[in-house]
Amino acid sequence: MRKNTAKQRWKEGGQTVGAWLTQPGGHGAEVLAHVGFDWLCIDCQHGLVDYAAMVEMLRAISTTATTPLVRVSQNDPAEIMRALDAGAYGVIVPLIETAEDAQRAVAACRYPPEGKRSSGPIRGVLYGGADYVAHANEEIAVIGMIETAPALENL
Repeated sequence: MRKNTAKQRWKEGGQTVGAWLTQPGGHGAEVLAHVGFDWLCIDCQHGLVDYAAMVEMLRAISTTATTPLVRVSQNDPAEIMRALDAGAYGVIVPLIETAEDAQRAVAACRYPPEGKRSSGPIRGVLYGGADYVAHANEEIAVIGMIETAPALENL
């Protein structure tokens, strides 16, 4: 499986540089991916990007070594799994307020027995490689957004 180089650098205590994509379109995503960012995040929460545009943008990013991330609109397992199945190598999940919220997000990103992700990596396996399902649990990044006062208190 293709390595998630951004996640690997974070695990080693390193820093990365990325950018946020809020406008739909593969060309812009491809141009920014070729700039050399460590990661690009496709914003499906507040941006103008729908599912079809997200897939096109993931394809464009996959022409480079840049790690593709998607900020989903909510902590919804179906939406999270669709982004991962489309080839995202990580999700940014908004409004994580409790440990249970975080556990639900992680479970949606991990195949059993570590989680509850169903198998259907339609683009994930093309981007990640034939052994995607065997190694996705180690490579997929799950990033929770702490955005509220209750979330900070629970942190």
